[in-house]
Amino acid sequence: MSSSPDGPVLTTRLVVLMAVGSGLSVASNYYVQPLLPRLADTFGASSWAVGLLVTVSQIGYVAGLGLVVPLGDVVERRRLVIAVSVLTAAGLGVMAVAPSLAVLFPAVALVGVTSVGAQIFVALAADLARADQRGRAVGSVMAGLLMGVLLARTVAGLVAATAGWRAVYAVGAVLMVALAALSARELTPVPPSVRTSYRRLLASVFTLYREEPVLRRRGVYGALGFASFSTLWTSVAFMLDEAYGYGEATIGLFALLGVAGAGAAQFAGRVADAGWARVSTLGFFVTLAVSWAVLVPAEGSLPALIVGVVLLDLAVQGAHISNQSEVYRLRPDARSRLTTAYMCVNFTGGVVGSATSAFIYGLGGWSAVCIVGAGFSALALALWLTEARWPLRRMRHAVPAGRPAPVAAPGA
Repeated sequence: MSSSPDGPVLTTRLVVLMAVGSGLSVASNYYVQPLLPRLADTFGASSWAVGLLVTVSQIGYVAGLGLVVPLGDVVERRRLVIAVSVLTAAGLGVMAVAPSLAVLFPAVALVGVTSVGAQIFVALAADLARADQRGRAVGSVMAGLLMGVLLARTVAGLVAATAGWRAVYAVGAVLMVALAALSARELTPVPPSVRTSYRRLLASVFTLYREEPVLRRRGVYGALGFASFSTLWTSVAFMLDEAYGYGEATIGLFALLGVAGAGAAQFAGRVADAGWARVSTLGFFVTLAVSWAVLVPAEGSLPALIVGVVLLDLAVQGAHISNQSEVYRLRPDARSRLTTAYMCVNFTGGVVGSATSAFIYGLGGWSAVCIVGAGFSALALALWLTEARWPLRRMRHAVPAGRPAPVAAPGA
């Protein structure tokens, strides 16, 4: 990190560090997905019971977004990143030796709460970037985050196939300790943007949500997109196990199909910088709806599954970057709290999607899962249509910088 008259700035070296750090942090929440069939066998549990591990991890992540990420506006962020990385490592270590689901579930919750370091990195990138580069900066760090999500599933599947599922969490714990050490060495302290009490800080998140219609709308867009994403990835491991007889390694490799999503993040960031976020959001939502139509015959057609997964990941991640780019333009002094407000709603959608998917798959199988996923995409399109009452020529815009964020008086 170098300095300027206005304070720290974003460098290529820091972008790489934050992209890798964001990816490693969020990966901790996704190792479990290709392992669900093996966990069901290990603990003698149903697919619905172990599927709830995904739901619990996402509930934990929402809690971390609401309670931990806002601290990025009032404490020194390097220390915050180091602290949550160490705690994530601790949770992964417990998972590696868990003797039962009764131990595994709270460890999963801890990892969910503390792996929000990924979002702290994203908000920090938005803070350090120039206004005309913010979409690209966020897109670059988000691309790292998305690669973490993808590689988490792939690496987890391969490691589990060779060394067992417990080794996945042991390796993850070591990587998070390494991230904490690297962050301590490379990150320069960044002064907090406000001074206020923790209680008032959390209250100001609700004030932001009440006062910013763009934040509310984009939050719901994100929730519906992530609900659709979680619907797919919660049930696809069971479908691949039952319909194709694939093991963890092969199931994990399917996550690599989502590389298109990382590319969409970069593209969506550039489009948002050019002021076309609204129009691109429509394109991504249409693609999401098409993906579920393609996925319907996936139980008997690998090409359908491959194309459908690629389209779905591209659509969800592209829309997500469009949402974040718009949200981060609102209140420059409150980006950690904007992250909290947006991502809490986003992951609430993920919780609904994963819980619904695990339940529906047990009742109606893959076809029922596709109906649920398509329903989420249809709701997203319907909501976009309520926004699209302006001519297309008026939809090319950049959201202006908003008012100062609501906070308590200094020292309150």
